[in-house]
Amino acid sequence: MVKRYGYFEALKGINLNIDEKEIFALVGPNGAGKTTTFKIISTLLLPTMGQVKVFGYDTVNESDKVRKIISYLPEEVGVYKNITGYEYLDLIASIYFGNSSEYSKALELGIEVANLGSRIYDKMKNYSKGMKKRIQLARVLMTKPKLAILDEPTTGLDFEYSYEIRKIILEYNKKFNITFLVSSHNLQEVETISSKIAIIKGGLIMEYGSIDDLLEKYQVKNIEELYIKIIKGS
Repeated sequence: MVKRYGYFEALKGINLNIDEKEIFALVGPNGAGKTTTFKIISTLLLPTMGQVKVFGYDTVNESDKVRKIISYLPEEVGVYKNITGYEYLDLIASIYFGNSSEYSKALELGIEVANLGSRIYDKMKNYSKGMKKRIQLARVLMTKPKLAILDEPTTGLDFEYSYEIRKIILEYNKKFNITFLVSSHNLQEVETISSKIAIIKGGLIMEYGSIDDLLEKYQVKNIEELYIKIIKGS
């Protein structure tokens, strides 16, 4: 997969294969191409060259089918300030399921993931950053997507909120067999939740594989040491 913006090549020909039901992490420095990759997989950007398939569907020619089975949480995402968290989740459930029997189940699941107690009925302009992230994560997971794409889901959050989000990712991966594609600058977090990683730099995949195999290959103790060895050594 290649992505160019004019003469600038943001992605220089990356190739990834993510297995169903796994938690896969894409890590790399700022500007490496992580968000561009996520946007192409999410059908928000078109690749300049190459093909991307999500559960067999082409992201360009079958984008409508892809959008029905994925959810995407960008790193920076706002909220509708003058409606409550409940009203927002109710809106999302209505958009996806209308008046079908799945509507109430999705809304109930969204409220469960958000876990905001009575604050779910407060207007979102009064939410903290952590609460906003929880409501957006609820929006992503309440539809039970086959693939959930999370771009830096814990950035800027305190330990408690970060821990809860990691816990939710692990729980819903097992509970609903949701495949997760995540990015994070917190490499300890990546090591906690992911089974496979790809390290990207300058639009190129520098290394890719299972965490255990890569730690053994490079003779390092953890992902932080692995990351530094690959990024600094390249």
